[in-house]
Amino acid sequence: MAGKKRFAEFKKNTLPKIKRTVLKGAVIVLILHIGQIALYKWVAPPITLTQWHAVLEGFSFEREHVSLNEISPHLQLAVISAEDQLFAQHNGFDLDSITKAIHHNQKGGSVRGASTISQQTAKNIFLWQGRSWLRKGLEVYYTFVMEKLYGKKRILELYLNEAEMGPGIFGAQAAARHYFDKSASDLNRRESALIASCLPNPKKYSPTHPQAHTQKKTRWVLSQMTYLGTRPNTRKLLYEK
Repeated sequence: MAGKKRFAEFKKNTLPKIKRTVLKGAVIVLILHIGQIALYKWVAPPITLTQWHAVLEGFSFEREHVSLNEISPHLQLAVISAEDQLFAQHNGFDLDSITKAIHHNQKGGSVRGASTISQQTAKNIFLWQGRSWLRKGLEVYYTFVMEKLYGKKRILELYLNEAEMGPGIFGAQAAARHYFDKSASDLNRRESALIASCLPNPKKYSPTHPQAHTQKKTRWVLSQMTYLGTRPNTRKLLYEK
């Protein structure tokens, strides 16, 4: 009887306090977590997991944050043309491309990705490389929050500062310096298309020593840049203040 009485008292008095404490703790953690994500709307992220991995692999770490206004519009247009042509209009996810990728991958053989620039930015800043359902689930969460908090220009700016563009080379400014000995703001159309064409595998392909595959991809990116450069949504994103 005494045990039942103590349990009843615990259930009545102590358990509600524990529940309230856990709930308050969860709310505080969530607020702090959202606050960290929100902070990157204005502050450059510190070194990321992907960048740490490159350092541990023995690559030199090259990165220099610059504003979007200091990155050539040619490169901005090139990466959109190469990686995510609906970037200016989707809400973070290209559902049509995701569906096509799923059908393609179910057939076996080569694996096709369907990540938008927003998703890649979320992965590059907050997560790790590789394929797993856990990472993809977290990627969806971070992408959703970023789209709500940052806006397209900031997401593009973060992408162009954090994306790996060569072994240990992160961001547009470091890539421009390394490959073409100039600032990111001075990259021309072809140089921009070459960099963008190497993004799927920047450790394998080089903008300054383009293989046949890269040369073919560069020609395609240049043609897409001409097409996308006339689309109202893309022009508004790239050229309006």
